[in-house]
Amino acid sequence: MDRLITLEPSNVVVIRVEQGQKCTGKLTLRNVMYTMPVAFRLQPVNKLRYTVRPQSGIIYPLTTVTLEIIYDLPPNSTLPESYPYCGDPFFLHSVVVPGAGVKSSCNDSVPSDWFTTKKKQVFVDSGIKIMFVGSMVIAKLITNGSIDEIRDVLEKSDPSWKAVDSVDSEGQTLLHLAISQHRADLVQVLLEFEPDIMARAQSGSTPLEAAVASGEGLIVELLLAHRAVTERVEPSAYGPIHLAAGSGHVDILKLLLSKGVNVNELTKDANTALHMAVEGRRRDCARLLLTSGAETNICNGNGDETPLHIAAALGDDNMVKLLLQKGANKNIINRFKKTAYDVANEHGHTRLFSVLGLGDSLCMAATKGDIRTVNKLLKGGVAINGEDQNGWTVLHRASFMGRTDVVRVLIKNGVDIDARDEYGYTALHCAVESGHVDVLELLVKRGADVEARTNKGFTAMEIAESLNYAGITRVLADGNKTGGKSGVGMSPMKKRSTQARAIRGSFDRSASPLTVI
Repeated sequence: MDRLITLEPSNVVVIRVEQGQKCTGKLTLRNVMYTMPVAFRLQPVNKLRYTVRPQSGIIYPLTTVTLEIIYDLPPNSTLPESYPYCGDPFFLHSVVVPGAGVKSSCNDSVPSDWFTTKKKQVFVDSGIKIMFVGSMVIAKLITNGSIDEIRDVLEKSDPSWKAVDSVDSEGQTLLHLAISQHRADLVQVLLEFEPDIMARAQSGSTPLEAAVASGEGLIVELLLAHRAVTERVEPSAYGPIHLAAGSGHVDILKLLLSKGVNVNELTKDANTALHMAVEGRRRDCARLLLTSGAETNICNGNGDETPLHIAAALGDDNMVKLLLQKGANKNIINRFKKTAYDVANEHGHTRLFSVLGLGDSLCMAATKGDIRTVNKLLKGGVAINGEDQNGWTVLHRASFMGRTDVVRVLIKNGVDIDARDEYGYTALHCAVESGHVDVLELLVKRGADVEARTNKGFTAMEIAESLNYAGITRVLADGNKTGGKSGVGMSPMKKRSTQARAIRGSFDRSASPLTVI
């Protein structure tokens, strides 16, 4: 026989340490003798730090006694000197006491000389170990990134106290701490113990909101797999989708959208994710939101601004064009009765004037062939190379409409004769598509690049050949030479436009910017 007493359930005493609270753990001793009582005494070597109650007593055959071990936390400390494991030794003495009887208390005070008399066989067990757990302990382990120790503490903590929902001294949950450490592996361990996934830090954010704001895509994926709520929940000012869009985290935004988050969900002050993306100049996020069904014309609660108003105020050319291309209404007014053009004007963003306002008048005049109005607008400062949402300049439109006089005026005023739209089309391509020889000859004479190719590699000559425009092909073949009109009869304008649209599909256009305003 090598021992009289066993330790249950193990030889590890788990002591929960919390500042301002009694720090205690329990140890259960079992007498393994079938017929004899056993006396015990448990002594800590560090008697200033530990108190045992009861320190000694008698355990009757095959029964147990539970001891309370009290730890005295050092003054002004929130943590023991060593954690979670501690090397402080304890000695458990045990001895058979046949004359103790069977009706005495199991917690009787036992004379100390019972454990020193040479006539008795005294067993000494020094294998008792101390493990410290508690909010501050586990929070510190998270900060240190000690995965094995974290798992051990969570497994050995008393189930009545849900250790995984601990918070540190600043109100941070364990999940928030792991996220701040950028440690997806720690988050995964914590999730195994089923924490409150919606618990808020003192700052008010949920773990998902914190992970999204930090751009932690893998952690976001883990939290979503454990059914983290994707919608904005009071009292949060922003939902996950707003945080992702405003911070430019495209991959996270895709994850949220794949989980069915409401793309038009509002922040506390009535902004959508699109408002946030535009304000943060996050073009990729804005494009993704628009592709996913984001409304372009929702007014927020901060001045009743649409995303277009915000983009205009920032002078973000590309964002303005993107919004207009996706159907943004530039005529909506905010509560100050201002359109997006008015807002751009207030902020001095003159390069936006054409696409938001004055350019409409210029395009309309050019479309109608109204030379007088075209000249007036150009003298008034309208941007001659301003583009619409499809990248069309007024020269593209005048060339497509066959307004030779307008084209001549535009060239005289320094228009970019080889400007390209988003499909790579120049004014020369437009004139060829619509079959306007006069415009074509003028453009070629003034130096238009006859070899310019669309994004898919087609020259004006190849477009003319596909449309069987023999006269146009001859003009193009002559390159920059000047000459008279080809004399080849062309079909009416309506027929030419119909043919061009039919051919266009084999080139580059899926959505026609050629609509006449």
